[in-house]
Amino acid sequence: MATIGKLVEVDVRELWKHEQYDFSNWLASEENIEYLNDILGLTLIDIDKEVYVGPYRCDVVAKDETSGITVIIENQLEPTNHEHLGKTITYASGLDAKVIVWIVKEAREEHRAAIEWLNNNTNSGINFFLIEIHAYKIGDSKPAPKFEVVEKPNDYVKRSKNISPDKNLKRSEAYSLEFWSRFNEILIAKNKPFSVKKALPYNWYEIAIGTSIAHLEIKLNNVTHNIITGLIINDETKSMFDRLNMHKEEIEKELELELEWNRMDNNKSSRINYYIKGLNFNNQENYEYLMNTAIDITVKMRNVLKKYI
Repeated sequence: MATIGKLVEVDVRELWKHEQYDFSNWLASEENIEYLNDILGLTLIDIDKEVYVGPYRCDVVAKDETSGITVIIENQLEPTNHEHLGKTITYASGLDAKVIVWIVKEAREEHRAAIEWLNNNTNSGINFFLIEIHAYKIGDSKPAPKFEVVEKPNDYVKRSKNISPDKNLKRSEAYSLEFWSRFNEILIAKNKPFSVKKALPYNWYEIAIGTSIAHLEIKLNNVTHNIITGLIINDETKSMFDRLNMHKEEIEKELELELEWNRMDNNKSSRINYYIKGLNFNNQENYEYLMNTAIDITVKMRNVLKKYI
């Protein structure tokens, strides 16, 4: 009979002695921000720590890549108190934040009720999250942190691209919605190599690459029967595109792909694309292959291009 270990909770103060220097630094790393992204349904970029609001400092400030809204995170590795509740509201006001995240060791009932009240009585564009951070281990294993949501907006979605439920979808939109719904299932089955986005009736799917200037995109083009995976750069100076283009041979060699490099001189955007052939909304037999290929190439592009960005 297999030996079964016992799950033991670890005091988070043993893992992070100081909120500012230890926990905030841990949270700001790409891997852990991705973990938080899964909970918030956002794609946080431009992570900035210790941002001043008057004489006080907000622990973490970020942007959602898709909507551009400001997100603030206040960390408290102790039970909630009135002081930190007041700070979160002050920071939200001073930084014009639309998503406020309060991460704590323990959420007291009066503060859980306060966050619930704020979500029910403030503008629908303002969203408060109260999240407890815990850590567990089995035997001598490394402690595994876990975010546990205590309070969140009841109807929270990514409102930047929210679709009314009674909207009549065009045929192409319905096919796109179906594609991304199945795409998300495969993405989850592959252990989410990048953040899962809400399936929407658009022909594109955006993936963060760690900067507000550029993002990866998977785009459906049923007219030409292609899935286009690539980097979209929004930079009028073209400096990022030119910098990448200087390393074109190395990039394509690492990717083992021949890319389309489009500087688009008369446009703010530039694009670096790869085309996957075979998309046909009316014949979905190869969807699993197309989706797996698009995910694998996008992950590969992200890993390679980030080194040059």
